[in-house]
Amino acid sequence: MLIKGYIRKGHQVSLFAHKDSITEAELYAYTDKSKLDFIEHSWLINKVIFKKNFDIVHNFGRLAYLLPQLPFSIPKLMSYQREPTLSQIKKAVRIARTGSLAFTGCSDYISQKIIQHAQALTVYNGVSLATYSFRKHVDEDAPIAFLGRIEPIKGTHISIKIAHETGRKLIIAGNIPKEHANYFNDKIAPFLSKQIQYIGPVNDVQKNELLGKVAALLMPIQWDEPFGIVMAEALACGTPVIGFKRGAVPEVVEHGINGFVCSTTDEMISFVNRIHEIDRAEVRQCAEQKFSSEVIVHQYLEIYEKLIKKWK
Repeated sequence: MLIKGYIRKGHQVSLFAHKDSITEAELYAYTDKSKLDFIEHSWLINKVIFKKNFDIVHNFGRLAYLLPQLPFSIPKLMSYQREPTLSQIKKAVRIARTGSLAFTGCSDYISQKIIQHAQALTVYNGVSLATYSFRKHVDEDAPIAFLGRIEPIKGTHISIKIAHETGRKLIIAGNIPKEHANYFNDKIAPFLSKQIQYIGPVNDVQKNELLGKVAALLMPIQWDEPFGIVMAEALACGTPVIGFKRGAVPEVVEHGINGFVCSTTDEMISFVNRIHEIDRAEVRQCAEQKFSSEVIVHQYLEIYEKLIKKWK
C-alpha cells in the first residue's frame, strides 16, 4: 500500500522482501528461509544501503537489521506493529547517530511505550478504500461477525455467547492456528449451527463481501491488541465495531460514532442491541479521515521529510 502510494507521487522506492514478492518497487530479494536467514538478510540489506544513495531507510522488520547503519547519518525510521522490545530500543538509541533514528507505533498504545526512551510518533495502519465497498444499509436482521485468528485471546468463544444472548446470527471467519485446534474443537465447533456459521479463512474479496453485509464486527479481545487492521477494514465498509476496551480498540472505535467500546460481555450484548443508533455513512467517514491509504501515505512522507531535512 505504501509503495504504491509513494510511486504514484513520483518517489523511487526499493524493497527488501521475499523473492516471490510482486511489487512496483526495485526488489532486493531475500533467499528462501534457512537457519542463517537473519545473517543473510542483514548482509543483503546493509550491502545495498551502503552502496546506494538512499534518502531514508524505513524498517518494518527486525530492529537488528539496522545495526550497521545506526552510527551513520542516513535517516532511519523503525515502525512497530506489535509490542516493542524496549531493551533493544534503548541500545539502538545509544548506538545511533543523534537525530538519525526515529520510531513509529501503529497506535498510541504502542508508541507511548517507545516514547519514554526515544523519539516516537503514531501512524495507524491503513486500508485501501478501493478494496472495501461502502454499504449504507444492511438488513434489519443482518448477522454480526467475528473475523480473526480462532484462538482464546481473540475471544471467538465470547462472540458465540453474544450471538446466543442477542438472538443474532453470527458468521465466524479466520484461520485456526495448529496450536489452537483443541480450542476450536472444544469451544467453537460444538456450537456451530444454522445460527452460528464458521466459513474459514477469507481473502480481501471475501472480507469485503462479509464485512459489508453484517450489522457489526465484534472485537471481544482478551489481550491488548496493538491495532487490529480488521477494525479499519470493517469501518471502510460502513460497518460499526463493538470491542472491549483493551490495546488500541479505544483509539479506533469512537464510542457512539463508529461503534461502541465496552468492558464486559453484558455491555457488549447491550450495545449489539443498539447497533441501529450508528450511522453507517459516519462510520465510513471515520475510515476515510483516519485510516485510508492516502492519509497514511501522507503521514509517513511528512515524517520522512522532517528526518531527511536534518541531514541535508
